Amino acid sequence: MNDIAPNAFLAAGTCASTTVRVRGLELLADIGINPDEVGRRQPLVLTVELDLAAATITAIDETVDYRRIVAEAEELALVHIPLIETFGQRLAERCLAWPAVQQARVSIDKPFALTRGMAGVEVIMTKPVRFPGPGAEEIRA
Repeated sequence: MNDIAPNAFLAAGTCASTTVRVRGLELLADIGINPDEVGRRQPLVLTVELDLAAATITAIDETVDYRRIVAEAEELALVHIPLIETFGQRLAERCLAWPAVQQARVSIDKPFALTRGMAGVEVIMTKPVRFPGPGAEEIRA
């Protein structure tokens, strides 16, 4: 832990947000529903953006190690997942399980899905907002 005051970087009345990003991650994944895709690893290109809960980051436990994002994506690429939408949802769910993460955006491009153009999806998941106290309500963002 370091000795930096948590709000030393913010001027009075300002707000801050931090996004951790892995961009252009190329993977070979066991993905697809078409007969020529099943059982064949195919290239995917991922961008993962994680919005963090802490306004200021002064310690590693308030953020996410980029290598952890890559490891989760690589692990998912090893099992057959029929749709890139499902792949994106599973990766976003894994990222949201980390305490520092408030929202996950996972973009996936599948370069060889079309003869012209680029097929892709974006999945956005957010942790529910909980209000403290008795009878607390949960609101999904």
